[in-house]
Amino acid sequence: MWVMTAVPRRRSARWAAAAGLLVTVVALLLVPAGPAAAHAVLSSSSPAASAVVPTVPAEVVLTFSETVRRVPDRIRVIAPDGSRVDRGDPTFTDSVVNIAVDTSGGNGTYLVTYRVISADSHPVSGAFTYSVGAPSEPPVDSGDDGRADPLVTNAIKTAKFVGYVGLLLLVGPALVLALLWPRRLSRQGPARLAWTGLGLVAVSTVAVALLQVPYTSGGGPFDISGEGLGLVLGSTFGAAHLIRLGLLAAAVFLLRPLLAGPVGRADLIILGLLAGAALLTWPLAGHPAASPAPAVSVIVDAVHLGSMAVWLGGLVMLAAFLLPRADERELGAILPIWSRWAALAVSALLLAGIVQALIEVATPAALVGTTYGRLVLAKVGLFAVVIGLAAYSRNLIRKRIAASRPAPVRRAVWAELAVTAVVLGVSAVLVQTTPARTASSDVAAVDAGYFTTRVESTLYALQIEMSPARRGNNSVHFYAYTLDNRPQPVVEWKATIALPSAGIEAIDIPLLPLTDNHATGEITLPGPGEWELRVTARTTEIDQATVTATVPVA
Repeated sequence: MWVMTAVPRRRSARWAAAAGLLVTVVALLLVPAGPAAAHAVLSSSSPAASAVVPTVPAEVVLTFSETVRRVPDRIRVIAPDGSRVDRGDPTFTDSVVNIAVDTSGGNGTYLVTYRVISADSHPVSGAFTYSVGAPSEPPVDSGDDGRADPLVTNAIKTAKFVGYVGLLLLVGPALVLALLWPRRLSRQGPARLAWTGLGLVAVSTVAVALLQVPYTSGGGPFDISGEGLGLVLGSTFGAAHLIRLGLLAAAVFLLRPLLAGPVGRADLIILGLLAGAALLTWPLAGHPAASPAPAVSVIVDAVHLGSMAVWLGGLVMLAAFLLPRADERELGAILPIWSRWAALAVSALLLAGIVQALIEVATPAALVGTTYGRLVLAKVGLFAVVIGLAAYSRNLIRKRIAASRPAPVRRAVWAELAVTAVVLGVSAVLVQTTPARTASSDVAAVDAGYFTTRVESTLYALQIEMSPARRGNNSVHFYAYTLDNRPQPVVEWKATIALPSAGIEAIDIPLLPLTDNHATGEITLPGPGEWELRVTARTTEIDQATVTATVPVA
């Protein structure tokens, strides 16, 4: 009787899985075609930052290092009188953004603020000024700056951590029940664990997709609009999450018979293919898809994630079910096989991690000089501890001590899981952090310990130097020259610095004249960003001019 009913059930399960795959195919059709890109930075603009142009330009052009996507109403051009002069929606063509501008804004200094989405799903924002005719007091953007609430950023990290935990709780029971589970033991506990894991992955996927809306457009966790949700779901990021949900739906119908009892090889192969496809959705929605070698990065990251799920999921099954319940004969058969699996998974994990680090970190300086690089180092240190614990367990298994005395192995396994929980937390933060290859390029101008630029007015040229051009205490030096490059005496200096994109208004810089054409000062900058420096130099009792410069602060 059981044999006669099992075949129809399996056929219906396969048809249900096919329905889930149909959902996946539909989601794939929604993926927008386009080249992969890295974490974008503004590479140039027209007019250029701090430039003085004779007439009001009809448009402002922003050119980014890679392709970007729009965030509704987050690109603005502010006239000297504080009014908005951008007209209509900007046009996006790969890495170029064209902003139509009302030419009746008049002379003075204009402020351009922007917030766009790079291909790795992270928002990129900044601001700069240009002047028409002559510089004036820079305007302030009184609109919403669109920065994401810190609660949203932390919620995304938490949701991704939950997804990683769910993945290992799903993969571990499914793998062990399929290939290593003793027939005499009940499957009820592992089945509950697997369903919990699947639920956590599904909840995490939905939560991350929804939170991506306020993360990209700005606002609190409940600031989710229909337009914002449509933009997220219509992107590669959103499509990857829809595909994951479709694959999970398909897997449900194949997991049910597996969790109830042994299944055939065909079902296991289909389930393995679904698992492999689902693993690819994580890198397709993050940094790997936007790396310099996207095909390699996506595959390597999927291998990294899959190896983690196999290893840690198997450890959970070992600690929670097999070691407490299996007898000595069963453990004697299971543990050597599991030891080989674990060694293979750890080797793949280590190799994939090395390849990922080489791609995403790029240089030794970026490894120690960026947040991403330091998180990688922390992850390596924790991983070394886990490897030591795993080696201890493997040694016990090799000496055939574990089967007769499982308590030491159980303690070592729980210690491994405790440390790897921290590793998963670091990984959840890592995927939300700007890759070191991009972060290091953003601060390339200050790698030598200072920022320097030269700007000109109608009266003089000014050499500007800031050291170290990082958050905290900085020294600034100003050198004035005539337009034919001779020292220009200055009667009075005045300088301010502001960060419009973060709502920080002009801060006065106290200056001390050292020579006729050289002044210095000290300033404490509270945070990183594209700071707007404004310097006024009076050369005679009646002649003075103001210049502006954008200083990238790391």
